[in-house]
Amino acid sequence: MTLEPFGTRLRSAMDERGPLCVGIDPHASLLASWGLKDDVDGLETFTRTVVEALAETVAVFKPQSAFFERFGSRGIAVLERAVADLRAAGGLVVMDAKRGDIGSTMAAYAETFLRPQSPLFSDALTVSPYLGYGSLKPAVDLARESGAGLFVLALTSNPEGAEVQRAVREDGRTIGATMLAHLAAENAGESPMGSFGAVVGATLGDLSSFDLDINGPLLAPGIGAQGAMAADLPAVFGSAVRNVVPNVSRGVLKEGPDAAALRAAAERFADEIRAAVAV
Repeated sequence: MTLEPFGTRLRSAMDERGPLCVGIDPHASLLASWGLKDDVDGLETFTRTVVEALAETVAVFKPQSAFFERFGSRGIAVLERAVADLRAAGGLVVMDAKRGDIGSTMAAYAETFLRPQSPLFSDALTVSPYLGYGSLKPAVDLARESGAGLFVLALTSNPEGAEVQRAVREDGRTIGATMLAHLAAENAGESPMGSFGAVVGATLGDLSSFDLDINGPLLAPGIGAQGAMAADLPAVFGSAVRNVVPNVSRGVLKEGPDAAALRAAAERFADEIRAAVAV
């Protein structure tokens, strides 16, 4: 069954639960800080605790696939269950896998995360367009068919990203601006917003030289431990701020394993973000 478009479902979830995405990043140091071993049992305990604490109140979750993949098939099984449980509780799942390839390989990645019958089906997937935006077509097509979404790497917060994303094309536009223009075209005419979003770092400062009004969501990592604050969002995103999905990972997860502390941290960030982006 085809779902309502991701953009429609995302707008509803953000309005109801608050504009917050919690990253689920079970890296070794975080497991250790929770008193857990860096093994599959630790991974499962960590993930189950986060899901049980937050699944019914947070709008969006972003599991980082690599931290589950590193444990092989048993780690993937933990991820599959987390995705299913989060979605069953009404949360939206953005799989942070940053897939990017061509042809049949890109189609296979799309089938893995964007086909509703897949055990890893997610509401949206992060993808890399740096084999050319057109290489994403299999994922774009399947996302439209299934009611899922994509978040395309456009202006990332890592310093190395500028080497590619701010390079200038022959037509005078940067690569990052070109990706934003492609996404605006994908989302043209959609309401309340389209399903094809961009990843834009909240730590990047003034982005007024870029047109972020793509009529789609802007996944914004960097709030909390990476240094950006909720109050910074209007200055960074300007008129597009209402469509920003700020991601917080360590700022919430460091409060575990206490479930009440996790919920309190998520609620605090959601309230701060809601106040900052009110329009």
